[in-house]
This record gives sequence, structure tokens and C-alpha cells, in this order.
Amino acid sequence: MVGSGGREHALALKLIQSQRITEVICVPGNGGTATLERCRNLPLAVDDFEGIARFALVNNIALVVVGPEQPLANGITDYLIEREITVFGPTQAGAQIESSKAWAKQLMREASIPTADARVFSDAQAAIDYIQVKGAPIVVKADGLAAGKGVTVAATLPEAIAAVEALFGGQFGAAGHQVVIEEYLTGQEASVLAFTDGLTIRPLLPAQDHKPIGEGDTGANTGGMGAYAPTPVITPELMGRIQTEILQPAIRALDQRDIDYRGVLYAGLMITPKGDPKVVEFNCRFGDPETQAVLPLLETPLEELMLACAQKRLGTLPPINWRSGAAACIVLAAQGYPGSYSKGMPITGVNQAEATGAYVFHAGTKQQGEQTIANGGRVLGVTAIGETFEAAIANAYNAVSCIQFEGVYYRRDIGYRVKGTGLSS
Repeated sequence: MVGSGGREHALALKLIQSQRITEVICVPGNGGTATLERCRNLPLAVDDFEGIARFALVNNIALVVVGPEQPLANGITDYLIEREITVFGPTQAGAQIESSKAWAKQLMREASIPTADARVFSDAQAAIDYIQVKGAPIVVKADGLAAGKGVTVAATLPEAIAAVEALFGGQFGAAGHQVVIEEYLTGQEASVLAFTDGLTIRPLLPAQDHKPIGEGDTGANTGGMGAYAPTPVITPELMGRIQTEILQPAIRALDQRDIDYRGVLYAGLMITPKGDPKVVEFNCRFGDPETQAVLPLLETPLEELMLACAQKRLGTLPPINWRSGAAACIVLAAQGYPGSYSKGMPITGVNQAEATGAYVFHAGTKQQGEQTIANGGRVLGVTAIGETFEAAIANAYNAVSCIQFEGVYYRRDIGYRVKGTGLSS
């Protein structure tokens, strides 16, 4: 398991629940994966492809699962496949669907996938001139990878212009050398993660992420402050449309470019007021924190799905099984996130939170002797299950109340759109 975040902790936990899995090795892992049974951390960097390959070959590793987007964009899958190591995760060519928003936009245009109208700029003044013609609200995106933070939804022209100047001024380094300016879409956002072997594509339960730092979806964008699943904004009928209008055309378009895409295709969607799905962005990996909300509801063994994708036989598997009910994940962040934040604070109450039946997924943590220490912006993700949305959300916040560290911050309104809505089948 390549990665060190909450997503990787959730994936590792789900994998070791299967008796077929002897051990999960996390590279480099975090304070949570360090304490899982049948799981251990390996102190290698995610970009140490040679070290990862050598370990996999010497230890006869059956499957390498790549969590984060950066090593995928840097070609870890290609490197491992060349050495005949089985990998879950797309090649560098496939990862362009996330690593270049301009490339992804062109793919969507060619495949007639519904998405926001957009223009790509490599010159700041040209981008500003375009914004002044189009007006606000408008969306400004770094073309490359920016850890989920390279998007500004600008309500005013000065805000949009400032975002362009910051990107071309080096706010996200090379990721901002090209800028994508998009029309502003209204509606509800939702995330559909899907397994694919390059031929067949099977969606997971739809989730809804809460990206802004502030309650009521206000303030700066983050990597995600919480999520819940399944979101009722995506009905079974709408999921059918997403499959035929978005997911399948995307896989066909990749195939037409001779890209053999195996792994997760993640569609970040806007469901318009008319109920139509439009793609906000594609990602080439599991979402974080959506994974922490979706996986606890999964009953089909995760390794069966991953191996079937890697071995190009997903179409031979029966339908994916899910438990009933809902799941909610609350992210606990360090004070100051998504800006500069403190590290090194001792964390207490994790065992008490888990004793309520919740899952505590570690993201920015490390073990220091017997003590768990905060070591990142998003520190923990606390997930709970319930037969209704309200029960899942209440259970998650009950578990959150057990956990303490200096400056802890979390949104108190995760799942606010579904409270009182019940669960439809």
C-alpha cells in the first residue's frame, strides 16, 4: 500500500479484514497503520520506485496498491509493470486525467462528456482579459496537481484575477504554469468512484464531500473536511446516466488513445438544478475522505475487486455487495489548515472513540513511542455507520467528541444536506 494518508489507512484496514490477506505493508504508512494487526510500515518514500520494486520482488508481494495521485502521475505503475509486478493504479498516461486538467478537458470534449465550458491559458494577462469579458462568478484552476487546493471558485472579478496572478506567480509551482478558466456551475457536488480494468467500469456508492474549511461550505478549499455515503442526490436512475454518459465514454476515450487504464476512475460531479450530471474533474485514484465513508459499507472483498482490475477480468465478477445504511466521516484538522499549521501535538481519546464502534482513520499522524502525534494538516478522519443518515452522522460526532489535541478543528455540519431525508433504497 503506497501512501500515508487516511485513504491508505482505510484501504489497509479493509484489506486486512479478508482472511486471504497475509499482511499489508504500508509505504510509508502513518501512526494508524503502524498499530494495525497484520500490517506494518516500511520507511520508504512514495517516490522511491526502485526501493518499492525491490521490496516487492524480494518478498513476493502479490499486489501493489497506489493510493496518492503524485506517484501515479510520476509513473510508478509503469515502473513496476516493467518489472512484472502486479499493480492497482493507472499508468502515467492514464494519470494525466488528473495531473493535467487541460488534458482531461480535451478528452471530455472528444468523448462528448458533459462538463463546464473552459479555456486554457499559459499567459496571465490573456487569462485576466478573458475573465474580464466573462465576468464572475468564475472558476480558476491550476492545470497540474496541487493536493486538492489548486481551485478557486471566485465570486468576484478581483478574486478571480488574484487567483490567476497567484498561480502564475508560483503559488503551486509548475502546477500553475497553465491555468484553466471554467464557467461556474450551480447545483450539488457529488463523487462517484468506480473500479475499472480498462474494459468494464463499476461504480461504488456515490458520496458527497465537503471541501471548504468553513461551515455552510464557506472559506478556503481543502483536501476535504468530511464526507458521507450514499448521497441521495444521485438516484439509481441518475447513476445509470452517469454510467452511460460519463464513465463508459471516459474509458472508451482512454482506450482510443491506447491508454490501458486499470484502477479507480473518480468522477467529481456537479448535479445541476435540472438533475443533469456534469463533470467538475476526474481523478485517477480513490478520493480522500470519500474512501473513508464508502469502504466501511463495502461487503465484497476489496482485494477481489482490485485484482480483477489489475488482471483485466472485472467483467467476470458478480455485482458489488453493500451493507444497508449510511456512513459519515468527519475530518479533524490542525489549527490553521489549509494554511500553515502546527505539528507535534499529542492526540488522546482515539481508543475511546473506537470503543463507540467508530473507525478512526489516521491521516497526518505518527507514532512517538506509545504516543500518537499530530503530523499533518488533516490529522484524523472519524467514520461511523448508522441505519439512517442522522444516526450515522450522530454516531460520528459522538466519537469525535472523545478525541482531543491542541487546536483541533472540525466542521460541525458534515452531512447537513441529508439530515431528516431518510434513506431510499
